[in-house]
Amino acid sequence: MPELVFFSGTMDCGKSTLALQIGHNRSARGLQGVIFTRDDRAGQGKLSSRLGLVTEAVEATEGMDLYAYLVGQLSQGGKADYVIVDEAQFLAPEQIDQLARVVDDLGLDVFAFGITTDFRTRLFPGSQRLIELADRIEALQVEALCWCGARATHNARTVGGEMVVEGAQVVVGDVDRPAKDVGYEVLCRSHHRRRMTSSSAHAGALSPDVLPVNSA
Repeated sequence: MPELVFFSGTMDCGKSTLALQIGHNRSARGLQGVIFTRDDRAGQGKLSSRLGLVTEAVEATEGMDLYAYLVGQLSQGGKADYVIVDEAQFLAPEQIDQLARVVDDLGLDVFAFGITTDFRTRLFPGSQRLIELADRIEALQVEALCWCGARATHNARTVGGEMVVEGAQVVVGDVDRPAKDVGYEVLCRSHHRRRMTSSSAHAGALSPDVLPVNSA
């Protein structure tokens, strides 16, 4: 039976790499897929991983009807055996509904990849709808690590190396941007709660404690 599967995890846990691997495995068996993405780090219409792998994809723009796009492709003689969606957290809830319809009405497997929560620990609307509708939810097995070595469970947005908790929900960035830029870092819950990034922890380690001076 075709399924809508949601592969989720924090940033830096290999979601895009797995998406590319699933596509590769199926294409090697003669199957053809349609790949959707949104706001990929490599630019519009790209699906890329931090390992340097990249492939062409269809940019799922705001307001685009994904079901209608696939019906149009099929009605024009195109072929689609499965669908891959990367950065699915950026999709609107109604676009997730369209993906569910692709499974139910067109009989195609849909593999959606995305992070669950934003830098404020709030659910992305697209991810929330996937949790509500998916036939199966898979947590990525590659664990991202906080700077302290603990399992990273939260995504943090940084500006100049300092964690911020206000701003637009979607600002495209990456975990390897220069510190002066808007970037992202994965943290354990404890350090996310304390807003302690690797940069601020390093700065703190370089600042020796001031010892009390007793007058003689």
